[in-house]
Amino acid sequence: MTNPPTRPEIRGRGRLTVFSRFRLLLSGICTLVLIGVAALVMPGTANADTTVNQNSTGTNNGYFYSFWSQNSGQASMTMGSGGQYSTTWNNVTNFVAGKGWNPGTTAPVTYSGSWNCNGNCYLSLYGWTTNPLIEYYIVDNYGNYNPSSGTSRLGSVNSDGSTYDLYRTQRVNQPSIQGTATFYQYWAVRQAKRTGGTITVANFFNAWAQAGLNLGTPNYEILATEGYGSSGSSNITVGSGGSGGTNGGTTTPPTTGGTTGGSGGGSCSASVTAGDQWSDRYNLNVAVTGSSNWTVTASMPAPEVVMSTWNITANYPSQYTLVAKPNGSGNNWGLTIQKNGSTTWPTFSCSAS
Repeated sequence: MTNPPTRPEIRGRGRLTVFSRFRLLLSGICTLVLIGVAALVMPGTANADTTVNQNSTGTNNGYFYSFWSQNSGQASMTMGSGGQYSTTWNNVTNFVAGKGWNPGTTAPVTYSGSWNCNGNCYLSLYGWTTNPLIEYYIVDNYGNYNPSSGTSRLGSVNSDGSTYDLYRTQRVNQPSIQGTATFYQYWAVRQAKRTGGTITVANFFNAWAQAGLNLGTPNYEILATEGYGSSGSSNITVGSGGSGGTNGGTTTPPTTGGTTGGSGGGSCSASVTAGDQWSDRYNLNVAVTGSSNWTVTASMPAPEVVMSTWNITANYPSQYTLVAKPNGSGNNWGLTIQKNGSTTWPTFSCSAS
């Protein structure tokens, strides 16, 4: 800290008049006000990082965050600008912390940084759903213990440059976002470990669904560092993904819709009708006619995003684009859309080959 400037010496013979004293006082007050205003509006002024070591959730620099530790004092998380955070933990019983979104979505998530583990640790896209209550992990890296050990493999999915093995475990009378509860955990564990890249979330949600593991209403989703009976550190920056905050108002969608189109070796039509609707999401049902070998492209109006699909093979060239192809379940399929404050239907186009 620099020392404050020395108060200027007032020279002259005799005492100051009352008016002179008042003028000097008023001048000093004005100077202090101007300095305070300048400090508030000066460009480039940065907010200090925030450190938490007690259980809490909230928002920080535009991102949702969660910090949970079974025993206080064994771990901490420091949050910087945007999606950046760092953690340290030492002989921790169990903790999980990170930044992301609330609610989570199936939009792709990107992240980068460093992750150091001594013992049993996970680096994963981690989230919860309700109705049913599900805790899910897309594990990109782990320490000396594979979280799938002792469980039965239910399948696999190829995504983002590696194969992920799929598993389900059950927790009985354990902490959850709804207090002590019994719930399932869904796992996708990457074979080729990494720290950084893109996670195409929809691929995993669809793979779990095809394995009979259905998720519920999205709660929060974070790029999480977790330690269990271990020590370590991480420095992670997360981006992309869904939008946080609360849902705003909605507009009523039409009861029917759809577009037709044709390219390649034939033509087809995609007819779209409304399905179930909730406060935060809605379903659309799609029926394709004219071909059994088709490609339907759905362009989402931001900030809406696709949460899940059924009866198709789904790919996501971008956050707001769904490309659907038949998977052997016929020509009738559907999708669930996260509203994020809007209920404007996507546009659909169909091509046949």
